[in-house]
Amino acid sequence: MPELKLAKLPDRKPVKIAITVSPNLNQKLGAYAEAYKGAYGNEEKVSDLIPFILEQFLDGDRQFIGKRRRSNSQTGSSARG
Repeated sequence: MPELKLAKLPDRKPVKIAITVSPNLNQKLGAYAEAYKGAYGNEEKVSDLIPFILEQFLDGDRQFIGKRRRSNSQTGSSARG
């Protein structure tokens, strides 16, 4: 069967990860949630913000992105994510 222009969709099932943070980080996350509310007018739970904070951090890390691209090109992977 010929491949379609649209690649096979990646696994989209959410994965729950439990973490423990320091009191200092917990304060910072709470302050960030307050700043978010001030900026956008929407109150969001810290637990709802964390995945987006992490994704933005990873998407902005140039060294990580470069290493990931090199690793994917070496394995011949065309997966994005």
